[in-house]
Amino acid sequence: MNEFTMNDLMGLLPYAPIIAVVVTVLIVMIAITIKRSHVVTGTITVVGLNVALFTLLGQIGGVVSMGSASPQVEQLFVIDNFAQFNMVVILICALACCTLAYAYLADYKDNKEELYLLMLLSTTGALLMVCAQHMAAFFMSLELLSVPLYGLLSYTFLRDKSLESGLKYLVLSATASATLLMGMAFIYAQVGSLGFKEISVQLGSMFESPLLILGAAMMMFGIAFKLSAAPFHTWTPDVYQGASAPIATYLASVTKVAMMALAVRFLIDTSLLALPSVQMLLMVIATLSILVGNLLAVRQTNLKRLLGYSSIAHMGYVLIVIVSIGTAADSISSMYMAIYAFTSIGAFGIVTLMSSPYRLYSDASELVHYQGLFWRRPILTGVMTIMMLSLAGIPLTAGFITKLFAILSAVQGAHWFLAAMIILGSAIGLFYYLRVMLTLFKRPKEFIEFDVGGQWGIRTGGLMVIAVTAVIIFFGVLPNSLIVWSSMARIW
Repeated sequence: MNEFTMNDLMGLLPYAPIIAVVVTVLIVMIAITIKRSHVVTGTITVVGLNVALFTLLGQIGGVVSMGSASPQVEQLFVIDNFAQFNMVVILICALACCTLAYAYLADYKDNKEELYLLMLLSTTGALLMVCAQHMAAFFMSLELLSVPLYGLLSYTFLRDKSLESGLKYLVLSATASATLLMGMAFIYAQVGSLGFKEISVQLGSMFESPLLILGAAMMMFGIAFKLSAAPFHTWTPDVYQGASAPIATYLASVTKVAMMALAVRFLIDTSLLALPSVQMLLMVIATLSILVGNLLAVRQTNLKRLLGYSSIAHMGYVLIVIVSIGTAADSISSMYMAIYAFTSIGAFGIVTLMSSPYRLYSDASELVHYQGLFWRRPILTGVMTIMMLSLAGIPLTAGFITKLFAILSAVQGAHWFLAAMIILGSAIGLFYYLRVMLTLFKRPKEFIEFDVGGQWGIRTGGLMVIAVTAVIIFFGVLPNSLIVWSSMARIW
């Protein structure tokens, strides 16, 4: 009995970071039942996420034991280098979002503590998503990520469009889940297996049947819904606009990284990416995402909607990487999503610092709210400028390195049209990113609706966005460390 228990314990060691987050969820629940305290709940959340992050970093560095981490075909989840890389990114992003949420909710009169509980539950789902290697694990972890988001998006329900945001995300998520389940059913009916690796083995001796193509297509549609890729992007900007600023930050970072990592593992491990029909479908989705996302962002005057359309275009860039280099896309797609997530945290972080859950019942999301920001908040303007340059792919920022690798991937795969689409999309994107930057340096308005209160730079949120800016510049100037770091994100 003791030997059996010890073997079980050694088998759980690779999942120690995830277990740390789950334990934090339980502690937060108990703390809320004993006494409501924003300080206590926020502190427990941040400490728990830090414990999970440092445990994970210790495992990567060999300081903390990994136990038995060898992958097995029948397992629902697997911890490999790809999963560890994306888990680090997810935990850093979740910490940043909790930090921003703490300052944002400081003046919130209603209950604040449940927001951290929902965020921890959703983060647990995200961590499990990057480890999933089975259809059942795929769906369970995806729902664990999505369901708490309904509450998170509607949390500040007294604000304009907050409930609308949660309801629209619910409809989108339900549609995506139903489409994914039907696709899984068709694939299972044809292949007779739910494990990613087992599906790959069965596909090796099977022709491209109509049922398999239909199942794969429905899975791609469901994944595109979750990634907000065109033409399945409906209501995505509305969700961003209605969400409170820290939750929009979470939506643009944690959820996107987790969903893309799961999509990459699913496509590579099942070998569905080798099917010509799947490749063609992904190429169409990527092309539409770049065109629709960039062209619709040009006409936006709301910063959150603009960043929402921008995210659609960036998902298209990553899908091009996946289509172009296939099984080698795991590390480059992970690098792109990590930098995109950090840049989104910087951009949405400034919106969060400028906003309040009660001020005018809305966030500082209109571009006019940032007119002349340079003349009263020069450091904040510098941060936003760096974020816009990185999203546009301008040299000396990390965004340039990731976009360059996306173009090189398309060239390596001899997809010249897709390479041209990345260049065209970047040119269109440069227009609206520069428009945001020009707004920051215009003549200040006489009446200022939104501004950062007090010494924002010494607050944790202010220090966090400055740290993110330093990371973006560092990896842009010295990209070798970024390339080496991301090269470890390989699927076993």
